[in-house]
Amino acid sequence: MKAPEQTNIPIQPVDEPILCNPFDEPSAHWVYDTETGAASRMPGRRPASYWYKTERTGSAQKEFAFMAEEERDDLPLVNLLREDVKRWRSMNYAGATPVTRQLLTHWRRSDRPRRLFFCQIEAVETVIYLTEMLASGKAPRKNLKLNLSREDYQSLCRGERPSFNRQGRLTVFPTLIDQPNEAGLAPLLRYGCKMATGSGKTVVMAMLIAWAFANRGRVPGDERFPAAALVVCPNLTIKERLQVLRPDNPEGSYYDEFDLVPSQLRSLINSGKVLVTNWHRFAPESPHQEGGRSYIVVDKGEESPDAFARRVLQDLYERAPIMVFNDEAHHAYRPAPVGEKEKLTAIDKAEREEATVWISGLDRIHAACGIRFCVDLSATPFYLQGSGYIEGSPFPWLVSDFGLVDAIESGIVKIPRLPVSDTTGRPEPKYFALWKHIGEKLQPGERLPGGKPKPDIVWREAEDALITLASQWKERFEYLQNATPGQEKAPPVMIVVCDNTDIAEVFFRNISGEETVEVVEATDDGNEPSGRSGKKKPRKKTAYGAGKIFPELFSNREGFTPTLRIDSKLLAEAESEDPNASRRETAESLREIVSTVGKPGKPGEQVRCVISVQMLTEGWDANNVTHILGLRAFTSQLLCEQVVGRGLRRMDYTVDPKTGRLTEEYVDVYGIPFSVIPFKGRKKEKPTPEDKPKNHVRALEERSLFELRFPVVEGFAFALKHNLIKADIDKIETLRLEPDSTPTAVFVQPQVGYKTGSPGSGGLFDFKEQDREAYYRSVHLQTIQFEIARQIVWALTAGNGNPRLRLQSRHQLFPQVYRLVEEYVAKKVEFRGENPCELGLETYVQRTVERLLKAIEPDDEQGEPPLMPILNRFKKIGSTAEVNFKTTRPCFATMRSHINSVVADTRTWEQSAAFRLEQAGLIYAKNDHLEFSISYEYFNVSHAYLPDFLVRLHSGVTLILEIKGQEDDQDRAKHQAAKRWVSAVNNWGELGRWIFHVCKDPQMLGKELAWLRQQEDTKR
Repeated sequence: MKAPEQTNIPIQPVDEPILCNPFDEPSAHWVYDTETGAASRMPGRRPASYWYKTERTGSAQKEFAFMAEEERDDLPLVNLLREDVKRWRSMNYAGATPVTRQLLTHWRRSDRPRRLFFCQIEAVETVIYLTEMLASGKAPRKNLKLNLSREDYQSLCRGERPSFNRQGRLTVFPTLIDQPNEAGLAPLLRYGCKMATGSGKTVVMAMLIAWAFANRGRVPGDERFPAAALVVCPNLTIKERLQVLRPDNPEGSYYDEFDLVPSQLRSLINSGKVLVTNWHRFAPESPHQEGGRSYIVVDKGEESPDAFARRVLQDLYERAPIMVFNDEAHHAYRPAPVGEKEKLTAIDKAEREEATVWISGLDRIHAACGIRFCVDLSATPFYLQGSGYIEGSPFPWLVSDFGLVDAIESGIVKIPRLPVSDTTGRPEPKYFALWKHIGEKLQPGERLPGGKPKPDIVWREAEDALITLASQWKERFEYLQNATPGQEKAPPVMIVVCDNTDIAEVFFRNISGEETVEVVEATDDGNEPSGRSGKKKPRKKTAYGAGKIFPELFSNREGFTPTLRIDSKLLAEAESEDPNASRRETAESLREIVSTVGKPGKPGEQVRCVISVQMLTEGWDANNVTHILGLRAFTSQLLCEQVVGRGLRRMDYTVDPKTGRLTEEYVDVYGIPFSVIPFKGRKKEKPTPEDKPKNHVRALEERSLFELRFPVVEGFAFALKHNLIKADIDKIETLRLEPDSTPTAVFVQPQVGYKTGSPGSGGLFDFKEQDREAYYRSVHLQTIQFEIARQIVWALTAGNGNPRLRLQSRHQLFPQVYRLVEEYVAKKVEFRGENPCELGLETYVQRTVERLLKAIEPDDEQGEPPLMPILNRFKKIGSTAEVNFKTTRPCFATMRSHINSVVADTRTWEQSAAFRLEQAGLIYAKNDHLEFSISYEYFNVSHAYLPDFLVRLHSGVTLILEIKGQEDDQDRAKHQAAKRWVSAVNNWGELGRWIFHVCKDPQMLGKELAWLRQQEDTKR
């Protein structure tokens, strides 16, 4: 049996998101059935693995591997080391130095004031085991069979395929060395540790530094333990934060804060030296630079590796060989060549440049004075798109793994809460994959040349999601503000992650009310060289207004900036420490705010909403993020993890004494389809199209009496002399609120474990409903009606070039328009039980404005010229006589039509209607290649509406007939445009009288035609 084209397995929520305490090895994990989506609690620890995007790199490359049919692949080296390190731990670290055993025992004590996480201890144990045991040729006990043998370790250090990976057709295998591309350079020994965001990478670095320095201090001649550590990081913010790794840091260190060193060993770590720098320091100096200064007359030639190492390492140079910590190590890789067909984006190129500078700098240091080993720490140690490697594949030197799902199940990070159902009733809630939904809703003309949606359209389609999320944020904010004196009152933070700067600008302006405007002012002297005085020059100024969402909470004003837009380029300048960067002061101010979000007494203390492009940079460590909205494409689960990870740091680490576990903390996530395992069925093979004979559809000369003619209308002449208007509200199409497509409420649930497909509802874990009640309380229906009327008046007067007359027209028109809006809302808006303030969403405001604009006409009864059609200047009249085409679709012969056949559509509805028209003895034509169209606007985008039939009634009236079953809101916009077309053409009068009718059941068409004829007879 063939699989369906796409199978989305609903994810079943779980009764207990946190399964383990964070201080012991995980004892259970969640596993999801790929067929049913049901969650099962499995005993034991989850094997180390990753979710590949295109190709496997682990054991599943083998022909008959256990996980070969899944999108999961194991990390064989990590799994082997786990077992060996676990056994070594149970043997009380036999074979390790006395200092090492003392430190490990100290770190594992259960009575510590601040217990260390198991994942931190295991990462440290693994690096120590590799260094003290395998690299030294030791074993915990004689004749003990190791999972990772010394021979395999030596193979890994030579870049050779190990014995545990020699079966099957493997193209990628683990290694512990990073071989330079340049001849003559020695490889780097690298140990990679995958640690989820918030799991304490900095503490791990401090533990390893303490281990190395204390051992070297006790035995100065033991060069297994470096006496110097270089910590390399991506930016200035992290560099400042990592100063706590320096034992001599005057502002304090982690060794004291986390009690990492027993008092009797504390003096030993002072024997070592730590230098923290960012990768920008690795950029080679220009031949004309010396000591950071540029000189035209100096030409030192290319900087040698030795000179480079001395400049970068400073005091560390004399202590070499050193150990290196690469923080956020996914940036530190050796870019491989990319294929000719692979196009690199600007971001890809920047990533490759950073990686090249970073890794080349380490090569030069290694060549000059030696690097004993590198420890790589990252939450996502995978090759990125554009790296030249398999996208999403792990670094081959990973030796330890504790990923995000493990961290969630151990309670170390917040639990992401994702939408699982909403009022639309669809299997995949709108807010789960919001960007995909926006793309599917785009109308023609709503895309930019590159194919991405226009920024204003993204706002329109995402506004309901933003308001719902902001309403939840407001409830959390008010809860914190009501805290008792002395309790933490830092406001929660909502993050909006945008696809590009233009979208970010629209969201920032609409949320904050802040924008940059140009003002014109006179020059200082008021004169120009030509003698003219009072010349004006433009100047940019920041203007503050009210935002569209909870303006009292999010709107910026002078001296208060609750909504922050992160200018990525400006922030990059500050993070680079480049003294020559432009806008240095502004950039540094922004960096200071971003790096202190949520910290009392700091510049970022009162930030409530952060709007960024793509994702927040590394170094963001705010722990008060409670809501995230994703407005960009997420092409992989790795990208989802990187973005969501910015909001997963916990605020509180208090252990529940009853369970021994950390209590649950949540972050609500919309628009980031973080399912961990995307599970889809295979696509069906498409059948080849049949070679069918073609039918000739054409107008018959012998039926020329059946010809139907119509005006080719391009627009309408709308001229007001006295600013008097009218509209028949009863004839305007209804506007229905659509909770089935624009959710008014959503249920969210914690998402943990490895999952399949779309999120689903079920299980025992509690639902949490999220809605827009806070938004409803902040707005009023009268205010919404006022805004709709304002937009209509502005549209009606936009063509008036005289500012004074335009202002006068607006004053005269507004009361009339407001009355029409009020009447329309009262009579024709179907709220369907939803709060009336839903009408204020941009998606409904635009539709209401468009609908009323189509219905408003000059009041000709009070002397205004009537609405008239503007005909195409080249072709004013169209006719059935011009129909002539061929088709492979089935056709049915006609008797009462100028056109010989009716082409069958896919539903049979129009064939049934044609039969009823023949039965009624009326002249008709199906609008197929007839080129009869009515222009209309939907969400400010022009469309062409093609009604189904033209029919000549016995009275001579021409009927525009639409056959429509279930109609949506865009159909109603079409119908309103048709009514306006009919009104204008009837005012013109050159082709007789016209009417428009929608038939919702073709079997009832005969009775409806009789009713229409009766209506026309009454009017004559």
